[in-house]
Amino acid sequence: MSEKIKAAIVGSTGYGGVELYRLLASHPYVEVTSVTSSSSPGSLFSEGYPHLTDIHQEPLDEVNPELLKSKADVVFLATPAGVATKLAPQLLETGLKVIDLSGDFRLKSPALYEQWYKKQPADEAYLEQAVFGLAEVYGEQVKGASFISNPGCYVTATTLGLVPALEAGWIKPDTIIVDAKSGVSGAGRGVSLGNHYSEVNENLKAYKLNKHQHIPEIEMVLSDAAGEPVVITFSTHLTPMTRGIMATIYAKVDGSRSAADFIDLYRSYYEGRRFVRVRGEGILPSTKEVWGSNYCDIGFAFDERTGRITIVSVIDNLVKGAAGQAIQNLNLMMGWDESLGLQFVPVYP
Repeated sequence: MSEKIKAAIVGSTGYGGVELYRLLASHPYVEVTSVTSSSSPGSLFSEGYPHLTDIHQEPLDEVNPELLKSKADVVFLATPAGVATKLAPQLLETGLKVIDLSGDFRLKSPALYEQWYKKQPADEAYLEQAVFGLAEVYGEQVKGASFISNPGCYVTATTLGLVPALEAGWIKPDTIIVDAKSGVSGAGRGVSLGNHYSEVNENLKAYKLNKHQHIPEIEMVLSDAAGEPVVITFSTHLTPMTRGIMATIYAKVDGSRSAADFIDLYRSYYEGRRFVRVRGEGILPSTKEVWGSNYCDIGFAFDERTGRITIVSVIDNLVKGAAGQAIQNLNLMMGWDESLGLQFVPVYP
């Protein structure tokens, strides 16, 4: 490829936005030509993120669709919920490609979005246009799309851990319980009491029980996989670490199966999809083993006494759960190898 495509990042001063910048900086086919900020246009990126000193030296742009059209081919929206509902249509109307990392276009039902996000939903025409970018499941639909809605972090870990078993009919859909835990970066960079060091350190806290906005998104994907409505119990917890999500998933097995059977099923399902790694029997993944990478690692334990399978799925919430998957979707959108710009080994220890 002789000429790089130009990319803009809206919401660059959040953790998702700055992670997008870090990953795109090493993409062979992409040049970041604009980073924007609604709160501090004209300032330097490095003022908020000193680690970018002498790396990005252009002032932050204002959020202006016509300006972005003049500087970019594709725009990543790493914005809080409710912003993209108005901004994404404006960008699309200028002819830009859009990858939205917020939840504004994931749910196809406006009423469901309003119920869970407590915000005004997007226009239904654009909800229908947005392709849900769970790359390992809907990758073929992403190819050639101009508007992609990137899945949520909890959604990615949970659905990648469940879709193969549900599609195969190996687990009973009405028995699924998900116990999910996230690092503090998932809460964003905004200041709040619950994110203070003294509140988080040496603490484990449940939050948004039965109310997390990712629940309907997870159920949407799982219902599609099962071919019937799926309702789950989904619990979220904040852990004293910076990055990572672990979804520990429990379900009743339908039929006679072993952990080895599940391993074979998942390895077959994800064959050729290089960012899902299925562990061997008796080996369960941990969040540290995917830190800083675009991998989702999955392991299994079967309890013959209860007839339940335990599925452990781990990701880095800022990479596979946000920026990395967005770049994976860009690669699919453009018809490139989906691993471009993402071929790095996890950071350890």
